[in-house]
Amino acid sequence: MCAPWIRLIGILGASLVAAAGLMAASCNASVNATGDSPSNASATGVWSGKDSVSGLGMTALINSAGQATFIRSDGVQFVGSLQVSDSSLAVTVDGYADFSATFGDGSNFGIGTLNGTVATGSSLNATLKFTTNGGTAISGSWSLTFQALSNDASSTTTISGNYIDSVTGTVLSISSAGVMTSQNASNHCVLNGAISTSDAAHDVYEVAFNYGNCAGAAAVLNGVQFAGLATLNRSLSPSRITMAAVGASSTNKYGIVSFLNGS
Repeated sequence: MCAPWIRLIGILGASLVAAAGLMAASCNASVNATGDSPSNASATGVWSGKDSVSGLGMTALINSAGQATFIRSDGVQFVGSLQVSDSSLAVTVDGYADFSATFGDGSNFGIGTLNGTVATGSSLNATLKFTTNGGTAISGSWSLTFQALSNDASSTTTISGNYIDSVTGTVLSISSAGVMTSQNASNHCVLNGAISTSDAAHDVYEVAFNYGNCAGAAAVLNGVQFAGLATLNRSLSPSRITMAAVGASSTNKYGIVSFLNGS
């Protein structure tokens, strides 16, 4: 199973080292995912489309190491290490409800599998079989299209700036070195972290961050290490970051999806 990921502050951050460790430990499908073998298609990039079962929109972020997160428009994430053989893909996924939401049975986590096909730079179709920790079965049928922004070059300089969370209004600052910081005025959560890119040819970034000083219901996030993926859409005005990350404490698992608009 791949790295863990929430939607509270809509901002990212933390120790790049923490992210690297999380991702390296859980994602090890670099050859199959990138299509380095001549016989294998590549799933690397940003994909979007729809889940015909739920009717909800879907966005997928997949880096060249095979780390993948599939984001449903209700904030649910399905995260795993993607394997590609010829044009067939398979992923064992962890699923996370968006913090502090839950699935219909009150649980916020589950496990499942994703199987389908991918055509390099064109289409990705997959079927989800998933069961929440509460025992509820969830299915999905996804038809996704490769997004041209996938081939935009990535760098910490390119993504640097101030971004405003579309839900909370919290400002996330990203330095040219990739250092991320923010503070939520409502729950007092302070985010510290980093954003980086392991593949400058594609618009997929790796993020790592943690929270401190959180109060109230958000206090459970204090000290939790998050890791995930992000993409920057520069064709929008203002530019927008889509970021998804997951983390775990000793007692629970959390996922956050954030949409951040350039200021």
